[in-house]
Amino acid sequence: MLILISDAFDESLPKVLSKYGEVTADKNRLPEAEIVLVRSKTKATKEYLDNAKNLKLIIRGGVGLDNIDVPHAEKKGIKVHNTADASTTAVAELTFAMMIALPNQLIKAHNSMKEGKWLKSELERTELMGKTLGILGMGRIGTALAIRARAFRMRVLAWKPLVYFSDFAEIISDLQDILAQSDYLTMHMPIVESTKGIINKKTLSQMKKGAYLINTGRGECVVEEDIVAALQSGQLGGYATDVWYTDPPVNSPLINAPNTLLLPHLGASTSENMIRIGEVVEKIILEYTGK
Repeated sequence: MLILISDAFDESLPKVLSKYGEVTADKNRLPEAEIVLVRSKTKATKEYLDNAKNLKLIIRGGVGLDNIDVPHAEKKGIKVHNTADASTTAVAELTFAMMIALPNQLIKAHNSMKEGKWLKSELERTELMGKTLGILGMGRIGTALAIRARAFRMRVLAWKPLVYFSDFAEIISDLQDILAQSDYLTMHMPIVESTKGIINKKTLSQMKKGAYLINTGRGECVVEEDIVAALQSGQLGGYATDVWYTDPPVNSPLINAPNTLLLPHLGASTSENMIRIGEVVEKIILEYTGK
């Protein structure tokens, strides 16, 4: 059995998986591979899957499966798995770090010091305590973020269709209601038809003026041009994102927009999480092989 590691995983993983078969990083051997491991870089399109003539199992090291044509894989009898449980802490901590950095002006303060400026009176900070956090997508990551926000004594609201109760947040059934109440809004949604472009000119206008938006879900859940316009008008106080339309972004208007914190899709990339992802991958392969 050939296992193809198509993207970057923990360096220990090839040795760990060698007990199940031959392990390779040679992408030219895709047609031979029975198992393929991908992260976000590899796009398992219809053409990719059709070329993988021996493929029986594809594992996405991460949460989202939008880079895999799941319906076509299922049609071909290819099992598709992710490692959703592994990345919760890494993404929740990054989200919270971004939520702290924006109102504390950390990036502007650091850059100004590097430039020899002393902006003690010019850079105004605000606190998280007592503010309202709205969470769009109350799954594993949203719940982990809610727990951290409550420790900071924030009021926590959450919106997710078909979720009616949480021990860690007040569930709000109407999207417009949570937009209007939130000082901070974080996004943890997959990209599906109902979430694509969900933050747009209309929904941005329904947000509290000067609120902060943090996106560690999927880039296509926002309309970038509308985000830029809201930042320029002051309707949006700041936008922090770790996710993009493409990795890396191409001609994104956000690059030169004011009051932004832009990251290169670092959400799952902690050393601890890469080890956890490897552990989940091995568990999936163990169940698949029955060894």
